[in-house]
Amino acid sequence: MQHKTQLDQAWSLLNDADLLVSATQIEQTLDILASRIGDALADRMPLALCVMGGAVIFAGKLLPRLGFPLEFDYLHATRYRDGTRGMDIEWCALPRKDVRGRCVLLLDDILDEGHTLAAAKARLLEMGAAQVWIAVLADKDLGHSKPVTADFIGLSLPRRYVFGMGLDAYGLWRNLPAIYALKEERDKHG
Repeated sequence: MQHKTQLDQAWSLLNDADLLVSATQIEQTLDILASRIGDALADRMPLALCVMGGAVIFAGKLLPRLGFPLEFDYLHATRYRDGTRGMDIEWCALPRKDVRGRCVLLLDDILDEGHTLAAAKARLLEMGAAQVWIAVLADKDLGHSKPVTADFIGLSLPRRYVFGMGLDAYGLWRNLPAIYALKEERDKHG
C-alpha cells in the first residue's frame, strides 16, 4: 500500500508542477552550448567530468554534441541527499583519471547556490588540474553573488525549486526531458 501512495504522490508532484523549459527548448540549448564549448576547448583535449548523479542526463546529451577529442570521468559530490535543502558537502567519489596538468571541463546540471561546484573546482585545482572550466545546463537566478561562476551556461532559471533533466524533486523525476518547477506552495515548504 505504501508503494501506491508514493507513486500517487510522485504523479501529483508532476501534475501540479509548472513547465518552465520544454524538451525542444532544451535540445536547442544543448546545441548552442556545445558550439560554445567547442569554440573554447576543441584544441585542448579536456577531461570532461560529470558531477553525479544530477549531471548524468545533461552530460549524456551534451557529450555526443562535442565534436572533438576528450576523455571522460566523473566525480560525485552532494549536498542534497534526496531532499530540497542543501547540507554539508559529501564526497562520494573523486575522478579515477589523473587531473594533474589537465584542462578539466566540469559538467553539472545546475548552478544553484554554487557551494558544490565551488568545492569541486577547488578540489580539482588542489589535485593539480591546470584549468577547470564549468558548464551547466542551467543557472538559477538567486539575486545575489555565488562562490563560483560557470563558464558555459545553457539556461537561466527563476528562483524556484526545479526538477527534470537530471534535477530531482525529493529524489524523483530526474528522468524528465523538460524542466518543471514545484508549485509556489511546495517551493516555500519543501
